[in-house]
Amino acid sequence: MKYTVAIAALLLSACAPAQVASTEAAPAATAEKAASYRTLSGEKPIIIAHRGASGLYPEHTILAYETAIAQGADFIEPDLVMTKDGVLITRHDPYLSDTTNVADHPEFADRKKKRVTPMGEMEDWWVDEFTLAEIKTLKARQQFATRSMELNDQLDIVTFDEVMDVALKAASEGRKVGLHIEAKWPGYYSSVGLDMVDPIIEGMKAKGLAEAGIPVFIQSFEPQFLAAFAAKSDLPTVQNMVGPPYNKLLGLEYDIETMPTTGVGAEKSFILNEDGTTTDFVDRAHARGLLVHVYTVRDDQPLKGYDTAQAELSALIAAGADGIWVDYPDTAVAVRDGN
Repeated sequence: MKYTVAIAALLLSACAPAQVASTEAAPAATAEKAASYRTLSGEKPIIIAHRGASGLYPEHTILAYETAIAQGADFIEPDLVMTKDGVLITRHDPYLSDTTNVADHPEFADRKKKRVTPMGEMEDWWVDEFTLAEIKTLKARQQFATRSMELNDQLDIVTFDEVMDVALKAASEGRKVGLHIEAKWPGYYSSVGLDMVDPIIEGMKAKGLAEAGIPVFIQSFEPQFLAAFAAKSDLPTVQNMVGPPYNKLLGLEYDIETMPTTGVGAEKSFILNEDGTTTDFVDRAHARGLLVHVYTVRDDQPLKGYDTAQAELSALIAAGADGIWVDYPDTAVAVRDGN
């Protein structure tokens, strides 16, 4: 059932008006190109805007999401964390210093606390120490020093509800884009009484995503969360995979032979070798009926062994990746549609 839902999501994402063909027969060359994709469905791979168009604008902001949609992304990705009062907001990390101006707020100086994380002890401002009202007093910042800081401290921190509104607005305007939703650190949040499963499901129901035909994937690095989610929803799930040494630090082991999810979200080194060759990872996953979504291609940070992000994208598409997370959606769409 979930594989069927996933394929339906892929097909829906490929049906935005800008991509709909005329009623006349498609040229033979176009048909041959479509048939040449090595994805599990045979359809072109989806382009997933990683935290929005995060290469151009501060991540997880309305501007970043709307730009990604305008550039042709098939899915936008909200990473979800939870506030003290149980509201889902979009941040990649459970702490705030890297992507907000929290350090410039003297009223929150005493909120900076040390915590022990899987990566070691860290002192920061933690999302679940703040209410939504307090979070809304902060502004977003670009976290990569080599990228434009022009819009720092100007854009709001966004809730999950607001991201869903972006997708619904686009759909109402004839541009259907999906949501590739990641639950970040759900095990920790559950341990402090902030379970994420029900709020995500109920939030989507309240917004009417299914009725609007918005495709959705649910992703996480934590298998327990995905199992709990799957017990309550037929939405397709994606088990994210991180390579060594981080998988050991996080206590995560993977076996695609027994993976119960609809697909995997693989770090690109699972597929791309530094000498320019590719592994058999995608083929092995496809043989098990698993979709393979790959993270993250960045124009300004090509993988060692690849001169450009375009070379990375072409290699991933040739390997049969079903979806690719990118920071610069326009680049990825151009490469994908040119292959």
